[in-house]
Amino acid sequence: MSRIPLSVLDLATVREGHDSADALRGTTEIAQAADELGYSRFWVAEHHNMPAVASTSPPVLIAHLAAHTRRIRVGSGGVMLPNHMPFVVAEQFALLEALHPGRIDLGIGRAPGTDQATAAALRGVSPRLAVEQFPDHLGMVLALLGDGRVAPERIEQLRATPAPQSFPEVWMLGSSTYGAQVAAALGLPFCYAYHFAMSGDVDSAVHIYRSGFQPSPRFPEPHLMISASVLAAETTEEARYLAGPSRIMALSLRTGRLGPIVSPETAAAVELSELDRSVLNQLPGTQYAGTADEVVAGLDALAERTGADELILAGAVYDPGTRRDSLARIAKAWGL
Repeated sequence: MSRIPLSVLDLATVREGHDSADALRGTTEIAQAADELGYSRFWVAEHHNMPAVASTSPPVLIAHLAAHTRRIRVGSGGVMLPNHMPFVVAEQFALLEALHPGRIDLGIGRAPGTDQATAAALRGVSPRLAVEQFPDHLGMVLALLGDGRVAPERIEQLRATPAPQSFPEVWMLGSSTYGAQVAAALGLPFCYAYHFAMSGDVDSAVHIYRSGFQPSPRFPEPHLMISASVLAAETTEEARYLAGPSRIMALSLRTGRLGPIVSPETAAAVELSELDRSVLNQLPGTQYAGTADEVVAGLDALAERTGADELILAGAVYDPGTRRDSLARIAKAWGL
């Protein structure tokens, strides 16, 4: 059976009792495993001021990961544009593309990816103002990265890199219909963040994207990627046990009790209030946890429902070895 490509999304998760360096080593090992297993892309997300996430600067981490892998595309899932000046983003990714031609993706999001105070510290301006400027700043990034359809006058004298031979692939990301509308209007590939918005607007977003897509020189046809949180193990029971830390992490994010990701043993011993259980029932940390065949069945159903051209697999786990094992099981069952 021929299936659509699979990719990997990672946060460089910091686990209880370990530090950022451990998290980054773990992400490097996961990227190398994904490269060997046949996954198409390895993306890292941008988050700030969060005890459980070491992925604070995607361009820096992408440079390291691309240098330590062979063929897999490496990119951002994503760069939160309201946190940065567009010229800086364009320069960073133009440089990455020059270092690793044909292997760099620039996934762009509109949300700050952090709290209001941290967002203000990153840019030195009101987070609200930065979000309002998003369409204009996205146009600047596209123009600086070779999109001849967009040419704001104020960047006529600017070059993101002196002599480009190629440009990174620019993606629009989103967990609502807004990102779908932008991607469709600009003829960009679109990634819907189903892994943290599974009860959101995925069906509406997919319809808006495909029905409104305007062909562009680089993408004459729409290209849709959907994310999902997964964990495969030898048995269903083991997978659910190993997914326990992701449930506690999801709860901590929604309730403001931030901390490093806990071990499966700690997660299993946590006593939850009725309110906490109610929150978890709405926001499970891992959407597809089971044997490889069970996870693949869930992914097949998601791909059929959305008509996705590609799936990208998220998954917060305590031990990087658990993530590598999970990706290997899924790759084999998927037929990568």
